[in-house]
Amino acid sequence: MRIIDLSTWPRREHFLKFIGFSYPHFNLCADLDLSTFLPAIKEHGISPTVAVIYLIARVANKLPEFRWRIHGEGVVEHEVVHPSATILAKNDLFSFCTVPYTPDFAAFAPVARQRIDHVKENPTLQDEPGQDNLLFMTALPWVSFTSFMHPIHLQPVDSVPRFAWGKFTQEGETWKMPLSVQVHHALMDGIHVARYYEKFQAYLDQPGGYL
Repeated sequence: MRIIDLSTWPRREHFLKFIGFSYPHFNLCADLDLSTFLPAIKEHGISPTVAVIYLIARVANKLPEFRWRIHGEGVVEHEVVHPSATILAKNDLFSFCTVPYTPDFAAFAPVARQRIDHVKENPTLQDEPGQDNLLFMTALPWVSFTSFMHPIHLQPVDSVPRFAWGKFTQEGETWKMPLSVQVHHALMDGIHVARYYEKFQAYLDQPGGYL
């Protein structure tokens, strides 16, 4: 974990501007094209849930803004951030499921599958106290939504990015998936979230590079 020197940080003025807002988070939601991705994971027998969790984490780890976190009055940069997803368990209730991130999908996938299966039978809402090197995410596979908002603590500051993806839908020969990205405005702007979508789509278009 690296402590960012605010005195030389180019984002210092923007950070100080937005850190004082009553609600400093913003959210974008956009459709992504799964037309190349879906046949590839089907061919390899890969769970769509595991694959999407992996991609959300892979893209976030490529972009430093998604690894920045607010600590007190300062900012740190984590070397690696890990996916923490909600998984549907018994009685229509969900469980938290954190998976250690590794860029090697062949190593990531079996661990993710094992942890998902475990929390389905042993649901939990417990987090590691004070751990913020995470990426919170959830799926709503029943709805192709156009907007989404996560509940969030404002005090103390919570700067963990949040993601949600929805139902896969077909339009002609194109398969689409909505993805919501919610972030803290003191740490990034719309251009950074736009880059996230751009990189995510690039991975969807070239699944052979990591599957």
